[in-house]
Amino acid sequence: MLHANLALARRIEAAEAGNARDCIAAHARAVLEINGGIAVFAGRDSPSTQVVGIGLNGTVSDADLDRMEAFFHARAARVNIDLCPLADPELLDRLAARGYRPAEFNNVLVREMAAFEAGQALKSRRIETGEAELWSRIVGEGFFNSAELSPEELNVGRAICAVPGVLVFLAVGQAGEPAGGAAMTIRGGLATLFADGTIARHRRQGVQSDLIRIRLAEAAAANCDLATATAQPGSASQRNYERAGFQVAYTKVTLLL
Repeated sequence: MLHANLALARRIEAAEAGNARDCIAAHARAVLEINGGIAVFAGRDSPSTQVVGIGLNGTVSDADLDRMEAFFHARAARVNIDLCPLADPELLDRLAARGYRPAEFNNVLVREMAAFEAGQALKSRRIETGEAELWSRIVGEGFFNSAELSPEELNVGRAICAVPGVLVFLAVGQAGEPAGGAAMTIRGGLATLFADGTIARHRRQGVQSDLIRIRLAEAAAANCDLATATAQPGSASQRNYERAGFQVAYTKVTLLL
C-alpha cells in the first residue's frame, strides 16, 4: 500500500503544474510562477484557469499571494486555487482570512505499476492525425455533459492535444462510434491520467474502464513506477479507478475568491 506523504504530493502536484503550464503554452496564455506552484490563465471562464501546487515548497508569502491575486484580477478572472492538504498548514488559515471559500473537493488517486496486467482486449486507441478536433468535442461533451460547447470549453481539449508528448486516446461504443476519450502524460516515471470524458448515452458500458486500462498499458510499456488520476469523491470515475487498482492518496479542496 502507498502512503501519502509530502514527497508523493510534491511529485504528483509538480506533474499537475507541468501539465497546466504546457496546456497554457500551447495557446500562448499567461502563466505566473509562485514559490514552486503555478497560476495559469486560459480565459476568464475556462476551467483551466487556476492555481496548482502552491504551499508544498515552504511558506507562500503575503507578497506572493498579492501577486497571485493581482495576476487574475488584472484579467477580470476570479482566483481558483487547487489546494493540496499537505501544503504549508498556515496557508489555509491565511487564505481564509483573505476571504477564500471552499467550492469542491477532489480525490487524488494513485497506483503502483509493478503488478499491472492489461487483462481483456482493449477497444480504445490513440487518436490519429486530424482527429484532435473530434477528440476535443467528444471529451468536452462527456466532461461538460453538453453537446453545445463554448469556445473556452473546446479550447481545453485543443490545448491538451497540443501539449508536447501528451498521449491522447479515443474510445468506441458498442456500435463502433466515438464514445469517449482521455489523455495521459508521463513525467519522470509518473503517469498522470486525466481529461476523462464519456458521452452520456455511452456510460455504464465500460468505456472509461477501457480508457484507464489502455493508458496503464502505455504507462507500463514506458516503465512508469506510479500512475495518478483525480476524481470527485464517491463518483463513478473514482469507482472505475479503484477497480483498476488505484487508491485515494489525499483529497484536495478548491478555494475561490
